[in-house]
Amino acid sequence: MQIASVFTQPEITTEARYYISSLALDPEQANTAIRSHWAVENSLHWILDMTFREDESRIRRGNGAEVMNALRKLALNIVKQNTTRKASMKQKLKIAALDDDFRAELLLGIN
Repeated sequence: MQIASVFTQPEITTEARYYISSLALDPEQANTAIRSHWAVENSLHWILDMTFREDESRIRRGNGAEVMNALRKLALNIVKQNTTRKASMKQKLKIAALDDDFRAELLLGIN
């Protein structure tokens, strides 16, 4: 009687990615540049999704989705620049929705 092994070797796969750049980079430098670009992109998407629930948006008509994305990024940048209150991004947006003075502070750039 033979017992089959539960542990099997994982399948190894490779992918090729092609990039166009005018920079003279060695492979390690190119890899670092590409990974840091995607790290910024992924963190921004995560913030937009967690703060504004962007992935759940049902806006589909015309260019509404692009306009709302731009407005969300604008709001995100305005709130990020404010350092007067120690609160999360979501908390600051909620405070701004309820407090006229804080909303004016954000929109006028008063720190």
